[in-house]
Order: sequence, then C-alpha cells, then structure tokens
Amino acid sequence: MIDLAVMYGSRACEHDVSIVTALQAMDNLDASKYNVIPVYLARDGRWYTGDALRDIHFYQDFDGRWATPCQLTPAGDGRGLLERWPLKRGLFGGSNLISNVDCCLLAFHGMNGEDGTVQGMLELYDIPYTSSGVLGSAAGMDKIAMKLLYKGAGFPVLDMVWFLREDFERDPEKQIERVEAAFGYPCFVKPANLGSSIGISRATDRASLKEAIEVAAGFDKRILVEKGLEHKKEVNCAALGYGSDVRASVCEMPVSWEEFLSFDDKYMRGGKGKAPSKGSKAAPAKGGMASLSRKIPAPIPKETTEKIQNMTVEMFKMMDLKGVARVDYLIDEDDGSVYLNEVNTIPGSLAFYLWEPLGVSYPKLLDALIEGAFKAREDKNRSSFSYQSAILDRAGGAKR
Repeated sequence: MIDLAVMYGSRACEHDVSIVTALQAMDNLDASKYNVIPVYLARDGRWYTGDALRDIHFYQDFDGRWATPCQLTPAGDGRGLLERWPLKRGLFGGSNLISNVDCCLLAFHGMNGEDGTVQGMLELYDIPYTSSGVLGSAAGMDKIAMKLLYKGAGFPVLDMVWFLREDFERDPEKQIERVEAAFGYPCFVKPANLGSSIGISRATDRASLKEAIEVAAGFDKRILVEKGLEHKKEVNCAALGYGSDVRASVCEMPVSWEEFLSFDDKYMRGGKGKAPSKGSKAAPAKGGMASLSRKIPAPIPKETTEKIQNMTVEMFKMMDLKGVARVDYLIDEDDGSVYLNEVNTIPGSLAFYLWEPLGVSYPKLLDALIEGAFKAREDKNRSSFSYQSAILDRAGGAKR
C-alpha cells in the first residue's frame, strides 16, 4: 500500500479548478493500491488534511476548524511525514504524526503549485511527485520564457512582443506602437504567469489594446502580446511519460461558441454544482475540463494530427517534462500552418479524456503518473550531488 498525498489548492487564481481536479483524481485512485491523503493548501497559505476535504461542498463555505492543520516534512529515507501543525510540544503533547507519505500527486493549477515552487520543495525533501520538475514547471508557467524557449529550439510560434507593467505605465503609447509596428491587429494580450485564459483579451484596435493591457497588468508585472490569426482552429494534444519513454494522446478540438475560450468556458460550462461524489467512479465525467464541449478525435487531416503528436513528444522531451502535460496548438485555416501555443504541465482533470480513447482508463493513467514519479526519483538519485574538495582543509587557519 502506497501512502499517497494528493496536493492541491494554494494561492492561485485557478484555486477552485485545482480542487475539482484533485477530487476527480482521489475518486479514481485504486483503493487497493493507495492510502489517499488529501493535502489542501488554502487561499491563505495554510495546509489542511482530513476526510472532510473529500466533499466538494466543504469548500463552498470553507471552515478550517473542521479539518486538520498540517505540514509536510522530510523523513530522510525518501519519504515524507505529514504532521499536525502547530506541532505539539512537551511531555504530554502527544504524537504529531498524521501519516507517512511515499509519494505526492500534484493537482495544482497556476502559481504557487504548478510553477515549480512546490516541486522545488519536494526535490529538497527527496519525495517523489507526479508533475514535471522544477525547470519544466517554471518555464511552462511563464508564457514569455516558454515562447522564447520554443523559438530558440526551432518550434513554430506566433510573433510576439513583451514588456513590463512599469514600462507600460510609464509610456503606454510607446508599448502600443511597438505592438502595431510588429504585427498590428488582431492580437491577444496575456499576463505572463496565469493559465486558463484568465486575464487574456483580444484586441482589434488601439483602444481595445490599451484596455486589454490594463486588464493583463492587473494580474502580472510582465505582459505578453501575440499576433492573432484571422481564421484559426485550436487543437490540443497530451503527452505522457518520462525520459525517452514518452507517448502522445489523441488530439482534441475544443468547440468554442465565442471568439476564444474564456476561463468559464473551459471549466464551468455544464459543471456548476456537479460535484464528484466520494467513491464515485463516474465522477470525472461531470465538471472540470470533461464538461467542455469538444471533438475527439479532432477533425483535422491525418498528416496534421501526426505532425502535432510528433511535435508534442519532441517538445515534452526538450523541456524535460514528466507525468502528463497538455500542449495547445493553433492552426491557421488560411494556409494550414501549425503553431505551438503553450504547455500545461498539470492540465485540468489531468487530461484523462485524451487517453481514454486509447484504452487508458483514468485509474490506469494515475498509476502511470505515480510509477513515473518513483522512476524519476530513482533516476535522480543515481547522480552524484557531492564533490569532496580540499577547500575547507585549506581554510583551517582562517580567523574566526
């Protein structure tokens, strides 16, 4: 039996989406293999655990008094210790231990969880975890760094301009003129470090561009502006694996009834109030990314599908990703060009719906993520992290 901590929530705009993803995953983990331990990071940064967290209605009026405050610490043997917090001290303080933790399944979306921060902590603790590592998670969260990385690696990306919030506040006309000189309208304005289309706007003229930048600047200090396509299709494809063992999913085409997918389109349509019930194996079909209207497989030519799948695997390896990641593409309907848009290193609902057509059930997908977490930790520990030098011996005579 594996003691598995499912970590989710945190201080992020996608906090609620993370809750849905986590509950879906917990409802589909094989109870004969895993002792599932919810670890919820609340909006104020406090950590909680307890059975009450398995009910989605508990979060609608969250009361920490009905959950157990906790913290995760390293056990020193490749495991973690989930302990009560604050720690009980003194002769009659009792035990602090809530559970051992063999592995962490990460269901975060957005900042302070998907962006490499939690991954860095788990690397220091030497605890296996299911998402991409620090490098891939950080680069995958920052749209500017991500696009520059793609471009440097030779992947097709749309033209872009980026600048700091303070630069725009100092001289808005200068930044607007940079965009107009680079590619004009239409264009899309995005905060650098948010997902799920939060803060993203389409601009068709100078007035709407200025307004879009002001919206994005409310979410991040770094702003990205991308060239827009007049006629486009959005296609997504996921990759699963670790190291050289990576495979691509089927492709999907989200069906949007607006000019582009907003946050509510992606996560809330048809899913409001449809909470996964504890122990229900059918829960993932309701709410979350599974509720979004979509076409699977995507109605695109076979050669385009294969091109996207091959690019997905190549990019996954280049960024040293692991676990499951969803890659979003744009297709220019005027000439058929395919552009790599962005990667989601912890996709909504863990993109389980892209694997089911290939015969990979949600429980089997979760098994694969956990197996990959242990493999990555074993691979890391094959490397040497110390070098014996004579520096301290030579410093023996230094003054104190």
